Amino acid sequence: QVQLVESGGQLVQAGGSLRLSCGASGRTVSSYAMGWFRQAPGKEREFVAGISRSGGSTNYADSVKGRFTISRDNAKTTVYLQMNSLKPEDTAVYYCAADSMIFPRSDYRQYDYWGQGTQVTVSS
Repeated sequence: QVQLVESGGQLVQAGGSLRLSCGASGRTVSSYAMGWFRQAPGKEREFVAGISRSGGSTNYADSVKGRFTISRDNAKTTVYLQMNSLKPEDTAVYYCAADSMIFPRSDYRQYDYWGQGTQVTVSS
């Protein structure tokens, strides 16, 4: 079992920055690839960014490339999502999730563990 807790979401103006954190406990977190997903009202959950077990490989949705950066600190069992140049369309509940594979996948249905989510609201 892995328990995930997100934090850092808040209201921010367009163009601003936020850093989300995902604290993990339970089984060795370094055994999982990690992903960030988001879900806006009335929309399906979508992949935002993923990072491999070692942290050496990352991937991003096209909509956030160049603006968001995912990282992990396995010693602190924490995964981060640095979000810059935020846009109103980034408004959503953001979730972190653990994937038992070495490299993260973009399909949310393949992830094993989820946090409760943190709200990010970007005002125009």
